[in-house]
Order: sequence, then structure tokens, then C-alpha cells
Amino acid sequence: MTNNRSGRGKSRRNTATATPVQGKQHNKTMQAKKDRELEQSPVGAGNRMLQAGTENKNGNMDDFPRKKGANERKPRRFSKNERSNDRRSQEASNRKWSSAERSDLPVQKNDEAVIDIIGMNHDGEGVGRVEGFTLFVPGALPGEKVRVKVLKTKKQYGYAKLLDIAQSSPDRIAAPCAIYDQCGGCQIQHMSYEAQLGWKRQHVVDVLERIGKLSVATESSEHIAEVLADSADGSADHMSRVQGVVVHPTLGMNEPWRYRNKAQVPIGVTEGGLVGGFYARGSHRIVDMNTCLIQDERNDEVVARVKEIGRMLGISAYNEETGRGLLRHVVVKTAFRTGEMMLVLVTNGRDIPHADAWIGSIREHIPHVASICQNVNTKRTNVIFGDETRVLWGRDVIYDYIGNVQFAISARSFYQVNPVQTEVLYSKTVEYAGLTGKETVIDAYCGIGTISLFLAQHADQVYGVEIVKEAIDDARSNALLNEMRNVKFEVGASEDVIPAWKEQGIIADVIVVDPPRKGCDPRLLDTILEMKPERVVYVSCNPSTLARDLRILEDGGYKTVEVQPVDMFPHTVHVEAVVVIYRDEKH
Repeated sequence: MTNNRSGRGKSRRNTATATPVQGKQHNKTMQAKKDRELEQSPVGAGNRMLQAGTENKNGNMDDFPRKKGANERKPRRFSKNERSNDRRSQEASNRKWSSAERSDLPVQKNDEAVIDIIGMNHDGEGVGRVEGFTLFVPGALPGEKVRVKVLKTKKQYGYAKLLDIAQSSPDRIAAPCAIYDQCGGCQIQHMSYEAQLGWKRQHVVDVLERIGKLSVATESSEHIAEVLADSADGSADHMSRVQGVVVHPTLGMNEPWRYRNKAQVPIGVTEGGLVGGFYARGSHRIVDMNTCLIQDERNDEVVARVKEIGRMLGISAYNEETGRGLLRHVVVKTAFRTGEMMLVLVTNGRDIPHADAWIGSIREHIPHVASICQNVNTKRTNVIFGDETRVLWGRDVIYDYIGNVQFAISARSFYQVNPVQTEVLYSKTVEYAGLTGKETVIDAYCGIGTISLFLAQHADQVYGVEIVKEAIDDARSNALLNEMRNVKFEVGASEDVIPAWKEQGIIADVIVVDPPRKGCDPRLLDTILEMKPERVVYVSCNPSTLARDLRILEDGGYKTVEVQPVDMFPHTVHVEAVVVIYRDEKH
């Protein structure tokens, strides 16, 4: 089984029974007979020749090496059609042989089986087995007995569709969203929120053990709480009383709905006119939607109004296939604390018919809109934004707060979509940094400076580095907005800028990293190990790359102490984590 499709670590070691209820029988004697017949068939003989051949530079199998005879003719040049027909014949033969190779699997495509779900993978799919063969089943939960239909098989695993639930999990609930089965935005609405939080913690534990090769503490939560109370001074000494890395329960939301402050809605057209909503699962067909239960209601209201006005004014929708049509996306940003809203119309060209009527109607019906912008994207691409953004009405930014830090949010600037949990995440980051007001802190991957400005309230000096120039421009503006003069931002790659800072005499006591999903650049990890800060705080949006990077830091003389999972995206499979890592004096 490949790493990225495996079930949960501990669950994969369990055994479970499965009862095939329909399909081919897979008897060993019959299979041996089929194998013998296959060896004697033209397909089997041809494949033996292929296996005995040599592979050329194009990856094809050549014939056996042999000497040319004296009277041997030169090879005939085949026509383009002959080569094409030969290739199709070979591909068909390969598919037939590939199918024959997998004929010993306990299930085949379209078979049905009753299986026990023993875990859930990182995509939120249930994991079950038929005679040791793994099946991934979307919609199934751990602890359930289900009847499934096999959709696809590979060498070590397959995919199946959930047909019936013979024994339901106590964690199963009815998904409240009417379009949950069609939309791919949420993956685990059918799981109780308490169970979601537990699964997300276990997912973090599993990858720390499996990928990071770290030992996770198994002490009772009461004992860990006692040790943490003793280590309130920020020292790692008391934590040595706990055997292994402490992974805390996931910090969830009191109200895990309507938490998103940004909507990005693709626009299309049907016989009924302009539509906007989501892409149907596994396709680029747009399904119209009027409400999303994880979006702020005000975002839904603005999108609905824009669609209504667009239909009334006869605005055309962009067509991916032809590259024609005007309106591509509607993007809405809402500031939770101030209530200000920004609307961005992403268009396939600069000219907007009836622009004044459109703007006037939006201002009339949605008075909280403080900014209406246009982004022009004429490229044949799935990327939402183009390079040009202009203000149609109002300001070029809206303002919001995280904690007591104010931020200016432009049309294209990155800003966390769950502001409530962002404050939880950043507060934990500051706590793990253990600042007393005397430290020098480096914030790698600083973005628009959100974490940097949080840290600057408690540190002597903060240095932020980010490779995206526009983000650094926003970071500097946000520092001025908050009158913070003990923070400096620089454009560049962290692995290049931080060594240059070191040469200038800037030595960090604490380094904070908040990398993208691919994790830290290897050169940045080398830089951290060379600089040897007292502690590292790692903010992660991908547990797998987090575990990989922690293993590198551990091998370089650091000790992973605490991990705090944070649920930034309820009802999805995503989980963020904040980790504190100390330099191990023994190294």
C-alpha cells in the first residue's frame, strides 16, 4: 500500500473479516489452472518475450539482441497509421495482461462485499479489507459494517462505493447540508463534531509515529496537565518527566458552522441563466448554490445578489472550453470584527457592461460593502486571479482584527479564512515561543505579517521573511498601521535571507516557521540547525510534512516536546498543528 493512500497507522495492523456476497469466486486451484492456461496462451507467451527483452531509451521493450545475417533485409519503415494501429494493439494487449495479473485479487470491479471499517485515511475515506485487500470507502466510518460495490482495483488497494450500512457507528450523524453528497467542500459532515476532533488528533499522532518515527506520550491527561503546570516558566526540564511527545486534544470551535470569512464562487451558465456555486464532485460542471453552511451568511447574500443582478443585466458567464464570456468568479471577503465587506468581480476582460447599474444595485441592497473591485484574468487557466486589479468603487482594502492587531486586507492578499480559530492558533504560537520581551525572533514564511505582529507585542525584535513581494508590502503596511517599530520585513527565500542576517550579527533566540503544505525547504532546515536557536515553533497545515521535518530537526539535535492540533476547518479532513521544539543540550 502506498503511503498517501494508507489507513490510519494503528488501524492498519488490525485484522477484519469480510464476506463477499456477489461476484467471481477466487479458488486457489482454479487460479493455478488459469495461470497455467495464461502461460500457454499467446498473451502469456508474448509477455514472456517482453520480460526477456531489453528496455530502450523510450521505455519500450526491444527484441532479444542478435547478430544480423548476411542476407538480412533492412527493417521496413512503417507508416504513421501502421505505427498508430500497432501502438493501440499493444496497449490493448497490455491492458489485457494487466487485468490478468490482478485476477488473483479477492474482489474485482463491480463485485459487492460486506466489510468491517477499521479506520479512516487522511482523505476521510473509510478503510476496510477483504481477505487482506484494502478498500477505501467514502462515507463509511470506523466501527461500521457496510455493504460496498467495488469501483476500481489496483495492486494493493481499491476503491468502493457505500451501498448499505449494516451496523452504524455511534459517531454517525445526518449531514445537515442539503448538497453534501454532491459538493466536495466538506468530507466528514456525517461524523459528529466531537468524533471529528478525536480523529484529527489521532491523525496527527499516527503520522508523527509512522513518518516522524517519534514516540508519543501515553500518560493520562491528568498527569500531563500536572507536568505542564510545573513547567509554566517555559522551561523544557519538567517535560522530561513525560515519556514521549505530548499531543494535546484538538482545539475545536464552540460553533463549528458559518466560520469562513471568504467565498470564491465559480460562475457558469445553464438554460436558466447565470449560476454560481461549486464544482460537482470530480468534474468542472458548476452546480448552482444559494447557501453554504460553513460560509458566513453575509457572503451568501452578496453572491446571491450578484447573480441576480448579472441575470437581470444579461452578463455572460465565462466558458472554460471556449475561453469566451465575461464573469469568471465572484470573490467576497467579510471582516468579522468590523463588519466591512469587499466584493471582487473576476472578469475575462476589462469592460463590464452596465457597470454603474451593477455597482449602484450592490450598494443599495448591501450597505456593508466598503469595496468593490475588479480583477482581470484573460488567461486560459484554473487560477482564479489575474495580474490586474482595480477599484470600481470604495477603498482598495477593508480592515479587520485578530486579537488586538489590525490588518488591512486587499483583493489578493492572503488572510486566514477562519478568524476565530486563527486567534487560537496564533495565541498558542506566542505561548510556545515563551517570550519575555528580551528575545530576537525570526518568522520564516511570514506572509502579510500576521504571526510576526502577534510576536512583536511580546518580543524585543522580530524579523519576518517571505518570498512574495506583495505580501511583504502588506506586512510593512500592517506594521505601520499598528505602529509597531520593532519588526522588520524582507523579501526573499528564508534559506537565503536568514544566513545573511546571521552574517550581520542577527542571532535568533526563537525561529517560527509557518510553511505551505509542502513543508519547510530542506535548506531552511539546514539553516535552523546551523543557527541553533533555543527553540523552534512550527505552525503546520500538513501533518505529514510536519512529521518529516520534525524527524530532520530531531536528528539535528532538537527535541519535540508538545503538539497542539487546532481545528481551523470543521467538517473537512484538514487539521493544523502548533509544535514547540527545544534544542537538546545533550547534543
